[in-house]
Amino acid sequence: MTDKPGTITVQVRYYASARAAAGTDAETISLPDGADLAAALDAMRRHHDAALARVLTAASFLLDEVAVRRHSTPLRDGAQLDVLPPFAGG
Repeated sequence: MTDKPGTITVQVRYYASARAAAGTDAETISLPDGADLAAALDAMRRHHDAALARVLTAASFLLDEVAVRRHSTPLRDGAQLDVLPPFAGG
């Protein structure tokens, strides 16, 4: 969580090809109060190269272990966001 007024922090965890594209398995991002999933995705795109941007277009997301589809879903300070690229196999 953040001590900086007007901002929230979100813990992002990357899996499979998202991890490879981001070059890390997790990071903490700071966003303005009232930020939504779209703002988090924009921040990830700004801090990483095009490989992660491509993965994000097809990825699914879990927010505090609950699947979210709407990019307008609000984020809270201290939230955990999981980036799950498409998986193959059975």
